[in-house]
Amino acid sequence: MGMAQRRLSAEDWTAAALAAIADGGLPAVAVEPIAARLGATKGSFYWHFTNRDALIEATMQLWERACTDAIIDMVEAAGDPPRKLSLLFTTVLGHARSSRLETNVLAVADHPLVAPVVQRVTRRRLEYVEQLFTEAGFAPGEAARRALLAYSAYVGQSQLAARLPELLPADAGGQGAYLDTVLGALLSPPHSVT
Repeated sequence: MGMAQRRLSAEDWTAAALAAIADGGLPAVAVEPIAARLGATKGSFYWHFTNRDALIEATMQLWERACTDAIIDMVEAAGDPPRKLSLLFTTVLGHARSSRLETNVLAVADHPLVAPVVQRVTRRRLEYVEQLFTEAGFAPGEAARRALLAYSAYVGQSQLAARLPELLPADAGGQGAYLDTVLGALLSPPHSVT
């Protein structure tokens, strides 16, 4: 049974809206194009949502669950701290589509419906990465600085993958070597500055 044969759920609409953000940013979250993408009518939309803002709110909640909660849950099951950090970076640095999504969400981080979610997600991500560095044996201040550096590298790579992908390693070997360099730098012992 295809989408059009069954009643669409609110989750179908939010998943389609999240894909629309990845493809065209927040302006792509529009009822008629998403209805067309789903093979649905506008009536189906209004069965689940009062208006576009309600869809944006639900879509941002899905972004938080799928792109933060689910990844943290997966990483937490991975074992020791270095393995967790390696899995986290391999996962988040390895997906071009999610890079476009992240870039397009950050581009509208000042939107009143997006801003509180982006702020909450960013704080949670930074706190989680800091926790991983602390578990890996770094002192709290050093763990916080490395978490910020790691997150800055992630945001920067997301921007490059979305806008200038030719600057990043194209093949699996090059991507692996780059990831090894990133992890090596982030996990190297702190050296005192004299």
